[in-house]
Amino acid sequence: MVSTRRAAAERARAAAVAWSKLSGDEQGIILGQLRNALEPRLVMYFSSASKELRALLPPSAQRELRADYEEATALCLKLGMQDCKELREATRVEWHYKRLSASDLATLAKLGSVLPALERLILYPGSVGLDGVQRLVAGSLPALTVLVMFGMHVDDAGASAIAAALDRGAMPRLEELRLSDAAIGDAALAAISPALRRRPALKGLCLMYNPFGDEGLAALVAPLPPAAGTPPPPAGVLKKLKHLDLSDTQVSDAGCATLVAALDSGALPALEVLALEGIPASAAAIDAANEALARSRCRV
Repeated sequence: MVSTRRAAAERARAAAVAWSKLSGDEQGIILGQLRNALEPRLVMYFSSASKELRALLPPSAQRELRADYEEATALCLKLGMQDCKELREATRVEWHYKRLSASDLATLAKLGSVLPALERLILYPGSVGLDGVQRLVAGSLPALTVLVMFGMHVDDAGASAIAAALDRGAMPRLEELRLSDAAIGDAALAAISPALRRRPALKGLCLMYNPFGDEGLAALVAPLPPAAGTPPPPAGVLKKLKHLDLSDTQVSDAGCATLVAALDSGALPALEVLALEGIPASAAAIDAANEALARSRCRV
């Protein structure tokens, strides 16, 4: 027991010596990394070790941390979780027909960097609209692989917000994006398409029940040549995309022809499933798209 205490004391002294050699800026950065609204005790304990550390976490910062913790706790209770630990360790969060406010999603976005396990986020009807979408994608959500937003009003502004978030590095591991019944028209799809094409890990894209048509689809799978002086797009449009759901959109025969051309050119080399149910295209045009998919699969 004595030797254990002695070893602990020696480690503490060594840590103190090492800490004293850091600059004030470096100490502030480390302390900032320890600030976690889901587990505020860590930074409080650490800051109590010396007066220099206490100076880096003044009463105003402590009050802010306490307010963030209370906000996070309220969100956890709204999710039906017992405490913040449950959210911190959650791999899947689903809001199904629950009334969410834009501030709820803003809180979740703010917590994103301290949710290392959260891989799947699913938001169903009853959730908020455009403002909530914009606030949610403002966060990083570094571990997220699946994002489902069903019945949320994305529209042009929301699509632009999602595109900007993806381009600045949010949701870096995203593999599946479902934006169903989200009021995505041609302009909205055109706005988000470049960011989606720059996501090499994207494997699933569901856009069902949206009002876009041939123009929006062309922006996704057959973008126009780049302007003079700009770098060309990467080979293949969505190189790992396996599942593309365009059901109940306004894609017509012209859009199906665009799909045929994209598939035959190798622009969608990994595509396995193409859902076209409920679109206004003719049966012949849909058959042609499915035949092009079969030819593409044979080349794999």
